[in-house]
Amino acid sequence: MSARRLLPFIIGGALFMQTLDATVIANALPTMARSLAVEPLSLSLAITSYIISTAVFLPISGWMADRFGARTVFAAAIAMFAASSLLCGIARNLPELIGGRVLQGAAGALMTPVGRLVLLRTVPKAELVRAMSYLTMPALLGPVLGPPLGGFIVTYSSWRWIFYINLPIGILGVVLTRLYVPNIRETDTGPLDRRGFVLTGLGLAGLVYGLDNLGKSLLPLPVVLAMLAGGVACLALYARHARTRPDAIVDLKLLREPTFLAATAGGLFSRLAIGASPFLLALLFQLGFGMSAFAAGLMTFVSAAGALVMKTTAPPLIGFFGFRRILIANTLITGLIFMGYALFRSDTPQAIILATLLVGGFFRSLQFTSLNTLAFADIGPSLMSRASSLASIGQQLARSFGVALAAILVQLVQTSRGSAALTAADITPAFAVIGAVSMLSLLFFLPLAADAGDSISGRPASILRRNPP
Repeated sequence: MSARRLLPFIIGGALFMQTLDATVIANALPTMARSLAVEPLSLSLAITSYIISTAVFLPISGWMADRFGARTVFAAAIAMFAASSLLCGIARNLPELIGGRVLQGAAGALMTPVGRLVLLRTVPKAELVRAMSYLTMPALLGPVLGPPLGGFIVTYSSWRWIFYINLPIGILGVVLTRLYVPNIRETDTGPLDRRGFVLTGLGLAGLVYGLDNLGKSLLPLPVVLAMLAGGVACLALYARHARTRPDAIVDLKLLREPTFLAATAGGLFSRLAIGASPFLLALLFQLGFGMSAFAAGLMTFVSAAGALVMKTTAPPLIGFFGFRRILIANTLITGLIFMGYALFRSDTPQAIILATLLVGGFFRSLQFTSLNTLAFADIGPSLMSRASSLASIGQQLARSFGVALAAILVQLVQTSRGSAALTAADITPAFAVIGAVSMLSLLFFLPLAADAGDSISGRPASILRRNPP
């Protein structure tokens, strides 16, 4: 297999390690708390420290790739992720664990946008849809595999293996990156926009951490609202700063490109489901239906099978129908399927649940492959690194919004019903609401030109003439 064909597998493997690690820890928290002699609530800092660190370092990823070279930064990020995993695995107390998680978050923030940048600059446009389908897989598989894998490890082994499993993957990733990934870089890179880095770091940290705590009782509501307000204020100050600085760390002028705007802003609504799905399904199957964490994880794993099928069918579908038609139709399909999850009951035949999850996994994966590819259809080579960073920021915010919205909806329904403990009836309405909200993406997809993204979709002009918008 040629080096170019290996690239999606190498980059996809590294991103899978990152997305898996972001979710695998959730089911292990009670066991880890006992081992480290702390309260389980305190150990939630191991999750939030990772989230905050990722948000802070995402904006700097594009500048670092341009300055030091994509291969150098990507290999360093993988090595740093593996090393920090080792630090987490040998941690003897909570501060050591949190320190390791902060380093993990920083490394993860570099892996996703820089890995995608390598593909964008090396893969021919005609092959970009197929290559991007491999990068969609980690984002979908990680949240699905994480909870059952975490449950399996803590049940049959030590929680420390949650982190140790990253070591062989990381070592292999570094070796393959050094052998096959080109060290692409920009020859003319300006100095780091330090003020922009501080403003975006504070803004994204406040916004993401605030969203993560909405609907939870870990922090008082006024504190959470203050974090959100502070985050929004910092990002507003950054927007003002970016207008006067041509080398701003996050290039907001990219949003003037219709295809990038549609994929990023419209994609924010579409991605609500991927953020909320693992959270809501875990609640429904475990608390609503009384399944074990491992059994619930195995149920949701079937959606990964649907995503795997999509990997081979996405390129011909997009090539025949075009991005606009795919996104419009698929937004309706994925929204309706997600709303259909609200009909699940404890006595619903498992075959129906599994079939629905399988089909949902297929169409969600098709949606995100389309979005991840369309975003870069009309971006020039010199702006690819900035576009990759900004797209990653949008995806991080979308996932946080999805979980926050799901938590708020469940809490509101539980309060209105006066339930002492969560039941399926408290959880299922959230599926209907989030599925409906995800369809707001149509506001951005409908105005797209009929030939939007045709330069990378492989859609022949003859098909466009036979299938006008």
